[in-house]
Amino acid sequence: MMPKVITMLLIMNLLCLGCAGTRPVNLGVEKGALAPCPASPNCVSSQAHDQGHAIDPFPLRGPSPEAVAELKRIIRSFRRTDIVSATETYIHAEFRSALFGFTDDVEFYCDEKAGVIHVRSASRVGRSDFGVNRKRIEAIRAQWETVMKE
Repeated sequence: MMPKVITMLLIMNLLCLGCAGTRPVNLGVEKGALAPCPASPNCVSSQAHDQGHAIDPFPLRGPSPEAVAELKRIIRSFRRTDIVSATETYIHAEFRSALFGFTDDVEFYCDEKAGVIHVRSASRVGRSDFGVNRKRIEAIRAQWETVMKE
């Protein structure tokens, strides 16, 4: 019985090797905005206007470079995470799921004029993410708010 289970898991892993997907080309900040969410429910963004995708931005307190440094520290506290790029006002990180290695692209943009950090978290593949992107951003927000209270 056990060899069948192991064989099945190996086959499923081989089938899902492409689950990471390819990195989207529309990431980053253009004219003060992160890319819009696709129509599918596997994305959240603080710049979205529809209830299914909308999430609150983070409050920006202090200079952007300090905020980015703290966000990078928080992001690194999560497992299976890589920071792909970062500037004084922007971060792009990749988060991978444990089982199949699905990759989600997570972005933060410090909008000093508005006093907020815009966020976007989107799955690369599939239609639904079962709320993972929203939960992740809220977990990061909880750590951010704890740091901001200190």
